[in-house]
Amino acid sequence: MRCADLEPGLAALAAGGSLRQRRVLAGAQGVRVEIDGRAMLSFASNDYLGLAAHPEIAAAACAAAQTYGVGAGASHLLSGHHALHDALETRFAAMVGAPAALLFSTGYMANLGVVTALLGRHDALFADKLNHASLVDAARLSGADHQRYHHNDMADLARRLAASTAPTKLIAVDAVFSMDGDTAPLAELLALAERYDAWLLQDDAHGFGVLSLAERGVTAMPERLLYLATFGKAAGVAGAAVAGSANAVAWLVNRARTYIYTTAQPPLLAAATLKSLDLIAQADDRRAHLRALIAHLQQRLAGLPWRLMPSVTPIQPLLVGDNATAVRLSQALAERGIWLPAIRPPTVPEGTARLRISLSAAHGFDGLDALADALWGLAT
Repeated sequence: MRCADLEPGLAALAAGGSLRQRRVLAGAQGVRVEIDGRAMLSFASNDYLGLAAHPEIAAAACAAAQTYGVGAGASHLLSGHHALHDALETRFAAMVGAPAALLFSTGYMANLGVVTALLGRHDALFADKLNHASLVDAARLSGADHQRYHHNDMADLARRLAASTAPTKLIAVDAVFSMDGDTAPLAELLALAERYDAWLLQDDAHGFGVLSLAERGVTAMPERLLYLATFGKAAGVAGAAVAGSANAVAWLVNRARTYIYTTAQPPLLAAATLKSLDLIAQADDRRAHLRALIAHLQQRLAGLPWRLMPSVTPIQPLLVGDNATAVRLSQALAERGIWLPAIRPPTVPEGTARLRISLSAAHGFDGLDALADALWGLAT
């Protein structure tokens, strides 16, 4: 993109209903927020358990800041690997039933680090077509043969694995797909990884804390499985961790460039996440409330001219179709005090623009009814 092309390029995005602009959030994250100076009921956050502003997590962060300061000062392999980072890795690994874990600053960096540490240009990566952009970019950076199988199509994946002669194979998949809200068949994926001697990288950014691995058919952590969770969604903090075998984690420490060549996250975030993991372990009531909210929303929105896509997760996408209509609906909801941004290409395929309704355990049924009443009003 040349400098002279920027202005017409932005104009073309605007004409196609694809121009993105940031809005300013004031105050704490929650279901009641202030956006650009206006009070809003929000359905736009990934704070699925309502922990982002939890007082115990905030207190843990404040106490750690008072004791240990703010910045880590260096990368983990120099002098930045704090005892709090080490404790978080140990706690997370135990929580998901793995021998070891490695902390990354973001989920994006974790995916880039894992894939490029395991694969080179003679290897192959097998990816669901709806995977997150970080996994797509990781495949490109690795130089590996990037095979994209049809969404959740295990027969297509099996054919591709069987035909591959790559020395190292890796299956990479979103455990919960961020824009559709549906889930990957983890047990079947693990069986294919075993059959074809492949790694399996499960990016559970949107499932961790909400859906257990056991209820999705994964009851053990085999050596070929790498499990990734992010801490900026249900955990309400920031960062990510990858759990796996001790050897796999040791390899990542030595080969994951996004781990090696970046300053460690502030220790106070590790302290906050440790407290969050305690709360997640005790959050059965929050998860039960989420399930009730999902059922209520699906009942209230049945029959709208825009249909909810099938999902048992807090991600409830309302499929609209064209960009202009999705933007118009989002703007009309904002005028009624409801914050629900439109999701458009390239984040989703052309013709599938949507309102991605994101539920939180902090929502009440009255908030869902307000959203439903507004959508029904716009439909008539």
